[in-house]
Amino acid sequence: MEPGPPKFRRRKADRPAEIVEAALAVFAEKGFAAARLDEIARRAGVSKGALYLYFETKEDIFRAVVGQVIARGVAITFAHVAQTSPLSAVAKMVIGEARNFPELARVWHDDLVSQALAAIAGAIEVAQARGELKPGDPRTYALQFIAPLLVGLMWRETFVPVGAEPFDLPKLMSQHVETLLHGLLVTETRS
Repeated sequence: MEPGPPKFRRRKADRPAEIVEAALAVFAEKGFAAARLDEIARRAGVSKGALYLYFETKEDIFRAVVGQVIARGVAITFAHVAQTSPLSAVAKMVIGEARNFPELARVWHDDLVSQALAAIAGAIEVAQARGELKPGDPRTYALQFIAPLLVGLMWRETFVPVGAEPFDLPKLMSQHVETLLHGLLVTETRS
């Protein structure tokens, strides 16, 4: 893999994500123990010293890889399933029939929605306890995490059949997770 573009052509805000992407590649190729910070820096197109502006240790970089890449991967995987299965049609049916058949909504909530929300909220709570994510209600953050996918599913079932342009759900979720993580991640400013 070639080094990234020169530092002066990129915005400073992009560097942590570029470092994380480079670290993912190095960890995948060499493993954690053999991964060298100078290799991560080279692939990210930054100096080794610049790594320390964003991450104190190799472990911190690994945490960022897990947090950012894994969260994005889970969201994109779920979006692929949602886009290629009748999940959105079932969701639309449950929403449309909930008042007449409350048991449908109860089953959908108890067996799917509440469990997914609890799993995401639990992961957020753990990251908050480690000081990696900003304080706030983990359950509310979890709903923020999945809300665009739900809107995308409803869009697909309601408006696409009448001619609206569909959204690519995996791309939607990838962009959303990136935006959400930038807002939630705790960033320390160093002088």
